[in-house]
Amino acid sequence: MIELFQAQDRIEAQMLKDYLQDQGIETVILNDHLSGALGELPANIFPTLWLLEDQDLSKARRLKQQFLNLHAPKAAAWRCPACGEQIDGGYEICWNCSTPGPKDNNKE
Repeated sequence: MIELFQAQDRIEAQMLKDYLQDQGIETVILNDHLSGALGELPANIFPTLWLLEDQDLSKARRLKQQFLNLHAPKAAAWRCPACGEQIDGGYEICWNCSTPGPKDNNKE
């Protein structure tokens, strides 16, 4: 087994696992239930995707990059003009003061 990817959460790990499985690559997710113990265990407890077959490594790396590119944020982060809060690009309204963001921020 070879470690392929450390996900941010269980959902991201499962989505990549399904994507690779559709392409004929078998994987297993380890540490997928440890995030509930955050603070009690060492910080490196994120779900990790492992390849079952070593010979799939180059194809899996290529497919992993395709997956990450497909799911990358499409809009840039922006700063709220009213309160100055830094807002992630996927949001159209400031979470802090409800001021609308720039109109052209979510164009693809």
